[in-house]
Amino acid sequence: MFLVGLTGGIASGKSSVIQVFQQLGCAVIDVDVIARHVVQPGYPAHRRIVEAFGTEVLLENGDINRKVLGDLIFNQPDRRHLLNTITHPEIRKEMMKETFKYFLRGSRSRRTQPLAPALLTSPASPPVVQGLHGRGSRTSQLLGALTSIHVQVSEAPPAFQGYRYVILDIPLLFETKQLLKYMAHTVVVYCDRDTQLARLMQRNHLNRQDAEARIEAQLPLKDKARMARHVLDNSGEWSVTKRQVVLLHAELERSLEYLPLRLGVLTGLAGLAGLLYLLTRCLLPSP
Repeated sequence: MFLVGLTGGIASGKSSVIQVFQQLGCAVIDVDVIARHVVQPGYPAHRRIVEAFGTEVLLENGDINRKVLGDLIFNQPDRRHLLNTITHPEIRKEMMKETFKYFLRGSRSRRTQPLAPALLTSPASPPVVQGLHGRGSRTSQLLGALTSIHVQVSEAPPAFQGYRYVILDIPLLFETKQLLKYMAHTVVVYCDRDTQLARLMQRNHLNRQDAEARIEAQLPLKDKARMARHVLDNSGEWSVTKRQVVLLHAELERSLEYLPLRLGVLTGLAGLAGLLYLLTRCLLPSP
């Protein structure tokens, strides 16, 4: 099993893309949810934050007041670094716990299933799944294959079935770079600036100036796209974006990058079973 870091920008459509991955049976971990979880009362990070920043960062119910804490670290790199040293190790531990849970689970999507017709309808112009190498290549042949076959992810023995990869939804994947080293693949949900602006104004009922200010507060999507291994272009019709997600999912499922960890665990289990057998033979009396 390997990790796929997925990110985007405000109004780029990342949440909708994640829903498609989930419909395809993919495992998704929301790192923002983990970050909120590890600072709840009773957890080590909560205690250390109060020790470092004082009780003024607490709400009446004992939860961390995220706004107050955000104001305290705003434009103060030393304090922001201190907060990161408290929270990031806890986030990584929880992330690995969740990932290991998916490793142990079997995936219901391992069974042969037809893709939803809406995801397979051939477009007038084949969509593009962009990557670091060969970005912009046509995928008409793969689309044709997808329209005529079922998604049969794995025909391996039961011991090898399970999730091939886990998606981590990380809003600040390229800004903080803290989790990049754990990602075998990185994906950006991209849309052009004009489309992003129009969607944000409509969705949040903002005027142009306020919407532009929110976009400017983030790392530009074009910069994230340059750093990512895969780019899902959500600038056009949503049906085209969904097809790109299906194609990327098929590409990741075909990857053999999951094998080293799976084989390592199975080898370890086989070795442990052999050791237990030898101990049993040595300790139990012969008949």
